[in-house]
Amino acid sequence: MTRIVIAGGGLSGLSLAAHLAVADHRHPVVVVDDGSRPLAERTWASWSDRPGLLDAAACRWFDRIRVHVSGETRVLRLGRYRYRVVRGGDLAAVAGRFTAPLRHFTTLRGHVDGVEQDGVVVDGQHLRATWVFDSVIGPAVVPPVDACLAFRGWYVRSERAAFDAEIPTLFDFRTAQVGGASFVYVLPFDAHHALVEHTSFTAPGVVENGVAQGEALGEYLTEVVRTGGHEVERAEHAVLPLRSRPVSRWNGSVVAIGAEAGLLKASTGFAYQRIQRDSAAIAESLHRHGHPFDVPVPPARFRMFDGVLLDVVRREPAQLERAFGALFRHRTAEPALRFLDEASSMPQEWQLFAGMPAATYLAAARDRLAAQGRRT
Repeated sequence: MTRIVIAGGGLSGLSLAAHLAVADHRHPVVVVDDGSRPLAERTWASWSDRPGLLDAAACRWFDRIRVHVSGETRVLRLGRYRYRVVRGGDLAAVAGRFTAPLRHFTTLRGHVDGVEQDGVVVDGQHLRATWVFDSVIGPAVVPPVDACLAFRGWYVRSERAAFDAEIPTLFDFRTAQVGGASFVYVLPFDAHHALVEHTSFTAPGVVENGVAQGEALGEYLTEVVRTGGHEVERAEHAVLPLRSRPVSRWNGSVVAIGAEAGLLKASTGFAYQRIQRDSAAIAESLHRHGHPFDVPVPPARFRMFDGVLLDVVRREPAQLERAFGALFRHRTAEPALRFLDEASSMPQEWQLFAGMPAATYLAAARDRLAAQGRRT
């Protein structure tokens, strides 16, 4: 009998399990997770222009965003898009509504020691499977890292009503450029509470400067937000490797999913909606064909765009603000979000690129293509 094992019960594992459940997939599905990363501590934000299976997990929805770039603050409507916030506990609860009633969906608590062609090794024991979806171990060979995204976030309680509860700030460049191109992201929960996050694009191998990022956050809260005093209720930080080249995610019966599959978009660090689309495609492919390989691949030019941007920003950090300013210069944020969603047409892309220094990006593209030719 066909058995599916999902290694990891995080965002990508639970999303795939839920999509398999609604795709009427009748073979046994086992989600293996050791509980080392509690979902209750995770929060994801994303934008989308269409309904999704797990939309009920969203605790906040926004139809506007704020950006501060090139000395100007702008509030932009999202057009057909909506920006949503999902907490890990809510995601687990909503995914469970689809999987819990099905007897052939089970969860196994254990540590995934290894992934093999005929199953996974859990706490030293072999669990046989026909298909393994891996969000834990990942492929043995991965592309080189183009840059790193270092972020440090504070869950803040402000003494005064300092936050606009209806509008998140997608990026604000009124911060010191700490070790690379940097901006601040603000996700409000109410007038007194918000996640305030300092994000930096750094070169591979650069050590995260947590002290400097903390100082930048404190300065931003005091001088820009003007909290009048604040308390940091919880903190989080991570360094994400950004890869613009595709990951070889297929290895026989083992399929990488989530970040291990390269679904973290290199130019933004966002992955939530990409994981949802990928999960839906895998589930549909298994249902229709009996295999998970009929998954759409975005045009290769988007990976080239991401790689070129990272190359330029790594050499000239000030170019990140110029690039974001060009993308979000229109009346609404929809053209930029469509492009970042990899759903834009080439004429639409040329209109977005019109505000960027052509010579700088063309030179970076030429260098990248030449390097690719040498590898080939």
